[in-house]
Amino acid sequence: MEMSQIRYVLAAARVLNFTRAAEDCNVTQPALTKGIKALEAELGAPLFHREGRGVMLSQFGQSMLPHLSQILAEADAARLLAQNFRLLEKVPLRLGVLSTVGHVRLARFLAGFEAAHPGIELAVSEGALSELRERLAGGDLDAAILTLDEEIAGALRCRPLYSERYVVVFPPGHKLSQLNAVALSDLSGEPYVDRLACEMREMVMAVCEAEGVSLYARFRSEREDWVQAMVLAGIGFAFMPEYSVTLPGLIQRPLIAPEVAREVGLVHMPGRPFTPAMEAFMRAVEGHGWPG
Repeated sequence: MEMSQIRYVLAAARVLNFTRAAEDCNVTQPALTKGIKALEAELGAPLFHREGRGVMLSQFGQSMLPHLSQILAEADAARLLAQNFRLLEKVPLRLGVLSTVGHVRLARFLAGFEAAHPGIELAVSEGALSELRERLAGGDLDAAILTLDEEIAGALRCRPLYSERYVVVFPPGHKLSQLNAVALSDLSGEPYVDRLACEMREMVMAVCEAEGVSLYARFRSEREDWVQAMVLAGIGFAFMPEYSVTLPGLIQRPLIAPEVAREVGLVHMPGRPFTPAMEAFMRAVEGHGWPG
């Protein structure tokens, strides 16, 4: 029993004419007739009764038709599955990550994903919020990991991953590092390192102004590694998301009064079909144990 023979039978059963069925199958009428006769010989009974130029399904053919349809459907499904598996190796997954998102916890997840899907090529690129949103809209990224807010939720499909507090980061020996938690008022007049790339920077600055907290920026940078290095060197303190602190030796304390937190999530364009690699990635995201 060959798949082509089953296709011939199903086409003939649909139009009840071998000539039209052959046209639908893109073969000659003698080839279609030969294939159907070969299948009938294998099954041991006629599937059709010939009536002039037309044909009618035999009682045996009527009973076999659902089974032949199921065989063809399963074969098509298996073929699609095999095609999608091959596509995993040809179409890389393009993931953007906001530059302020800590890489340690994310790297653990990505390493586990690659170990479970060795055929998927993963391309990760870092950028600012505006850049990542532009690349998502332009189709240069399949998904991105960003800080979620109302504007993002209104424009993109969002899957929250985890929440994280903002902490105050000090160099060893800083006088405020003896506190278990740091209020914003404790920091007034203290030199600090300004994280220019922080998407929540304007909000924090507005709170400082409203609370009458004066901050003296001794160093400014858009790079997270430079910010942490300068804090460790004793230039001043910095506000940072707790999972973004990676430099050994830094001391961090929770920021209180007010507390500041953010929601980190995976976003993608609404209505855009997933590649097989992206489908596998979304399943991995749903099954991962994210912090908090």
